[in-house]
Amino acid sequence: MKIEVPFLGKTKERYIEEGINDFQTRLCHYVSLEIKHIRVKHSKGLTAVQQIRAEGKLLEASLSPGSYRIALDGSGRSMSSEELSECLTNLENLGVKKVSFVIGGPLGLADTFLQKADLVLSLSKMTFTHDLARLLLLEQLYRAYTIKVGEKYHK
Repeated sequence: MKIEVPFLGKTKERYIEEGINDFQTRLCHYVSLEIKHIRVKHSKGLTAVQQIRAEGKLLEASLSPGSYRIALDGSGRSMSSEELSECLTNLENLGVKKVSFVIGGPLGLADTFLQKADLVLSLSKMTFTHDLARLLLLEQLYRAYTIKVGEKYHK
């Protein structure tokens, strides 16, 4: 199975970028991971709804056709690390070839994008910056794969 994660724009904080790079390197031992950096032009005069829709179109265009889409949103389903590991294992067992984890921009994801997702997942009931959500997602993916293979990282 392959995992793709599109990032809208650059990660602003260097320490978060370093963490992302670290977990990206670690994850490559367990799964094929592709992080796609999408250039975003913020047009002045757009409403929040228009900005979210524009970002949604960019995200949609970046995703591989037929991928299993997991959108990250605070309204989504909460899972433990063990449940995420089990979910990924189940997708592999079902023959899913590619999973796309989608994080919106600072304003989140459009409702239409969330409705098209195969799964809406919440990292927490707390609110995080979208940059920090990137790091948390990759850490949780790494944790899920170490759980799957029985390594002790997750303890």
